[in-house]
Amino acid sequence: MTLTRREMLCRSANGIGGLAIAAMAATSEQDRVLHPLAVQPTHFKAKAKSLIFLYMDGGPSQVDTFDPKPRLEREHGKPLQIPMPPTQFNDNGNVMQSYWKFRKHGQCGADVSELFPHVASCVDDLAIVRSMVAENSEHTAANYMLHTGFAMQGRPSMGSWITYGLGSESQSLPGFVVLDSGLIPPGGMDNFGSGFLPAAYQGTLLRRGAKPIANVEPREASPEIQQEKLALLSRLNRGVLDRLGSVTELDATISNYELAFRMQSAVPGLADISGESKATLELYGIDEPETEAYGRQCLLARRLVERGVRFVEALTPALKGLDRWDQHGNLLEGHTRNAKATDKPVAGLLKDLKARGLLGETLVVWGGEFGRTPMSQGGVGRDHNPFGFTMWLAGGGVKGGVTYGATDDYGYYAVENKVHIHDLHATILHLLGMDHKRLTFRFSGRDMRLTDVHGEVVRSILS
Repeated sequence: MTLTRREMLCRSANGIGGLAIAAMAATSEQDRVLHPLAVQPTHFKAKAKSLIFLYMDGGPSQVDTFDPKPRLEREHGKPLQIPMPPTQFNDNGNVMQSYWKFRKHGQCGADVSELFPHVASCVDDLAIVRSMVAENSEHTAANYMLHTGFAMQGRPSMGSWITYGLGSESQSLPGFVVLDSGLIPPGGMDNFGSGFLPAAYQGTLLRRGAKPIANVEPREASPEIQQEKLALLSRLNRGVLDRLGSVTELDATISNYELAFRMQSAVPGLADISGESKATLELYGIDEPETEAYGRQCLLARRLVERGVRFVEALTPALKGLDRWDQHGNLLEGHTRNAKATDKPVAGLLKDLKARGLLGETLVVWGGEFGRTPMSQGGVGRDHNPFGFTMWLAGGGVKGGVTYGATDDYGYYAVENKVHIHDLHATILHLLGMDHKRLTFRFSGRDMRLTDVHGEVVRSILS
């Protein structure tokens, strides 16, 4: 049977289209290897473009911060009247009331401890989740769960998943930045690792001082000489790729060299805050010794998302004589000093983002890996409690002025609208335009995801 040219094209149209799609897919995959931080399409319209995670390392006490419990006052010094699970140290005393008073704030009337007078002024922008639950009462495992969705090391962190899924709008800075405070959380840098995802998606530690990022300082006499050497290195590497085809490790190396070169000019300008106004520095508390360190971190977080960085984590400041928010003893001093160091900078960040029109597209998350018990440890502290604790979210598609979920009368167990860490991750991804069930990476014969096989979006806190 003889076919005309028109009939042949008509009958083979699907096949030709399939070849075109296959070629485009191959090109797309190669482009992703060569340009791992290129902006990727979202699954649906995103509310937020970036995320700032204000990580309160050690576990702030929910009953002393955002979840008041009058029963603790009534039964102070008496035995706990509900079942008590094993705690981290099993050194449990009687019920202990909060050292701090609570007051209602904002139009929403949210209860906030006097520990946070500045954050209290922002409650109408917050969704306070009082019913967080986790599975681990030990810091390292709980940190891995919070950061990676899995209680063991080796999985990609939340920041890595987000950067893998969305890429970055900045081509001169890493997509995932961790602001060093001098205090790396238990579990170490695996909290910010890329796991089985390509190394381009791991967190980059931005340190204080003259050299914020290791190994990106120029080593040549002039930028022109360095650029010539990098161009030669790139040509040699491309020659290898032409002969051998795509080699993932080499592709990633080329991409990392190119990013590092661009960072040499971008990082100094980022870290130099001398151009910020006096009012801005005062807003973040950078003019005060007690708030300067965390104020600087929060200001850098704003400057990073302004420059298109996708995920920024600000670590808890290192305070002399304190072990983070982890007050098994001397809760009064520990929580007072931690709150003093972070309260004004956090509120300054929220107010500054809002004033600049950035809060609507920047999701801010505050919280630790678990909470603390309502009874005393050693008479003056509190032990770990993963059964019911508080985190809050703001901006980026979150409904402000909302208090969601509840713990029991002691503040020990979440009893209403429980929100697991997997649910938090699913909600964060949703606000960034990603379906947590579709954001996957094939590894070890399985489509892996941040939420494993769990997680539901907490739609009640979405705007």
